[in-house]
Amino acid sequence: MPLLEITPDAMNVHIKDLTPVCFVLAVCTWLLTSLYRRWKVDVSRPSTPDLEKKSQSKSEKRSRDFGEWVPSDFQRPRASPYPDWDVHATKPIPYRPFRYGPKYFITMGLRSMKWDEWIELDNHYLRYHADKARRITERGAKCCKTAPEAMDGAIELLEELASYLPERYPSMFRKTAVGLDNLVTGESFNIVQRPLPEDPMITSARLVQDDLALMFEKPDGEYYLLAGAILLAGFWRLEDKFGMRLSDIHTSGDVPGYKEKLEKGMMNFFRRIRPEDPVLRNNYFIQVDDSLPWSSSIGAEDSPEVSWNTAVKNKAIEHHFFRSERQSLRRLPRSGAVVFTIRTYFEPITEIAKEPYVPGRLASAIRSWDGDVSRYKGREKYEEVLLEYLDRKHGDQVTAGLDLEKENEVRSYPL
Repeated sequence: MPLLEITPDAMNVHIKDLTPVCFVLAVCTWLLTSLYRRWKVDVSRPSTPDLEKKSQSKSEKRSRDFGEWVPSDFQRPRASPYPDWDVHATKPIPYRPFRYGPKYFITMGLRSMKWDEWIELDNHYLRYHADKARRITERGAKCCKTAPEAMDGAIELLEELASYLPERYPSMFRKTAVGLDNLVTGESFNIVQRPLPEDPMITSARLVQDDLALMFEKPDGEYYLLAGAILLAGFWRLEDKFGMRLSDIHTSGDVPGYKEKLEKGMMNFFRRIRPEDPVLRNNYFIQVDDSLPWSSSIGAEDSPEVSWNTAVKNKAIEHHFFRSERQSLRRLPRSGAVVFTIRTYFEPITEIAKEPYVPGRLASAIRSWDGDVSRYKGREKYEEVLLEYLDRKHGDQVTAGLDLEKENEVRSYPL
């Protein structure tokens, strides 16, 4: 029989012999493909965490059942130095976290955070530092406070910042045997002496441009604001929210759609966030005065009640400012506290409207707000002047040759 001739009987034997091999190969291929799809990370577009995930670790279950956190052995990866960072030259990142209408979506808007991106500093640092120092002196415990049961978490946050900042910004911060030095301001911080020279939340606030808040789970399974350094918030006061549970913080501030669209997902998120899974979110507001620490348009900071009702309507466009927040959330491994860093970016509308695509997209976003969102954001007080200005600037850009079809290539959300 020739070498390459195959009879029907021979074919049957060969197929029978190969069937187990093919089956094993198919199973291996399926497993490898499934694992790859499960674990791959798109570095260009961070993923959104699954807030409804059902699985839970023993430490997560115990935390929910008894309000106790089982310390994790997670250690934050070492941060890479920020390339060519300079306290006088590095500009703020131009976050523009608004979408085109016609519909405004109320969501948490979470995305995964890279560890190198935890704290952002730029050439506005010295202004923020001076504003914070002044308000710490003038307002003290009205802006910065730590409950006794939250002290370990506040100290852990300070230790994390003292470790991270010299890694990420070595031209500004130097690690020492007892803490760190700020090479730009000349300050030295001892974080190991006891008692500490000041509330650790105050010390942490002096180091960064962010406001800071710590949420802790209590035995009832709810999360409470038990430590904070809220110095540049603009529209809310720590003394109004301190000690409140998460839901009350939002409902007392009339956050639109919180009960219907946000509460369940936010509670699930807080209970399940792990130390190794930090996230980011952005939001934005319009302000009609130029004060970063407190928006005087909604009333004096020490007024019993503050609201948009006191704001002057339709002020000149030069008094309109774009205020956006970049918030990071992570769980501290030792104390289990959930840390908010709240970095505010504050710019005149007349400046951001010079950027390609921004005036048209912002005008569309503002028009998409429903009644509740409009009231919350005070649109009635500025919409006539602001929208007329944005429409005009958008028209100027189109006349000058702006290609609307290329916007996603040039300026994708949320930047």
